[in-house]
Amino acid sequence: MRQRLSSEPDRYRGRRRVPTPPRSRYAAVVTTAFVGAGVVALGAGAMPDAKSVNPSVLDDLRAASTLDQGAADRTESANRASRDSERGGDAAAEDEVWLLPLQGYDFNSPYGMRWGKLHTGVDLVAPEGTPYVAIHDGMVTKAGWFGGYGYTVIVQHTDGSEAIYGHSSAVSVREGQQVKAGDQLGLVGSTGHSYGSHLHVEIHVKGEPLDPVPWLQDRGVDIKLQTEAIYSEVAAS
Repeated sequence: MRQRLSSEPDRYRGRRRVPTPPRSRYAAVVTTAFVGAGVVALGAGAMPDAKSVNPSVLDDLRAASTLDQGAADRTESANRASRDSERGGDAAAEDEVWLLPLQGYDFNSPYGMRWGKLHTGVDLVAPEGTPYVAIHDGMVTKAGWFGGYGYTVIVQHTDGSEAIYGHSSAVSVREGQQVKAGDQLGLVGSTGHSYGSHLHVEIHVKGEPLDPVPWLQDRGVDIKLQTEAIYSEVAAS
């Protein structure tokens, strides 16, 4: 082996040589690579290919999914029916609301013969200007002057019956208007053929007048004793 003379240029001068790793490190790197490749191969073998899955298994999965969706649909349908039933119950409760036409009156002149002719309603004496309300839901078919009744409001109820409110000093609704039980219809007065300030109330069924007292009692309202069913008060509040 020839010795390098000091006068010869150094071919490695200015360069850094990367040290050669020991053989033990080569072994470790190679071993790790092989182990990693083996793990990947095992994982790939453990994951089933969709094309290799038994068709009956897929059918079972689809059937189970369909059953789950069917159960969910049935649950939602039941919940919807329950909500509709509750709303229907609320609507039915509203249809059953019957109220007194006003508060703090004196019951006078009941239904029956008076001065040789039929008095077709009842008179509720109250100060002029006292507000009165609808006894039940319905549509206003008359709101204005009505001959001997003076200023009058007539409401046709949802069951086909009618209530007539006569001798008003003023009316607060218009014809064709929908009203709810408890809505103000007008003010007590003494217009038309009247002997003093009062509200004349009539009930007509199929065009014929009926005694309001027993008819309203059947609906939870005693117009003579000025009482009404508790559920009516709650529903109207």
